[in-house]
Amino acid sequence: MSEKQEEINEEVVQNEEVQTQENVEETTESNEEPKELSAEEKIAELEAKLKESEDKYFRVHADFENIKKRLEKEKYQAIDYASEKFAKDLLAPIDTLEMALAAEEAAKDMPAEELLAKLKEGVELTIKNFYTAFEKHDITLVETDGEFDPNFHDAVMQVDSPDHETGQIVQRLQKGYKFKDRLLRAAMVSIAN
Repeated sequence: MSEKQEEINEEVVQNEEVQTQENVEETTESNEEPKELSAEEKIAELEAKLKESEDKYFRVHADFENIKKRLEKEKYQAIDYASEKFAKDLLAPIDTLEMALAAEEAAKDMPAEELLAKLKEGVELTIKNFYTAFEKHDITLVETDGEFDPNFHDAVMQVDSPDHETGQIVQRLQKGYKFKDRLLRAAMVSIAN
């Protein structure tokens, strides 16, 4: 190589070194953090973030209050209409009684014994409808066989009975009913003396 070529090569190498050094300086400058914000700018930024957080809080709180009010309203409606199914089930016995009365009007030409048999059949059907509705809603009869239980029986009289021991139920005077495990009405009974 000639001297001239060597000089050119040295110049190219020097130029490359200078460019590399400039690139490194530019990269370092671009990696530096942006200038510090002034105190007023920081305060303004923090106030904006605070306002945004407050807005979110108030929206969530309002949503919570709305849900709470809706649930409260639904709870009271559920309480108010809790017996709706039971009331619907009592419509069938009432319809049966009304049909029995209407049949009596239509059967004026019928002999009394036949009319009485039809009315008895209608009453029995009505009672059956009542017991079906009771069964659907867990209403059961209070048992009156055996020992007297003051939790479920109301002793209205004591009678002498050679067939029963003292304290045993002799006769049921009025049926008692339970709703699930709660007593609706105690059974009126007479007990052995």
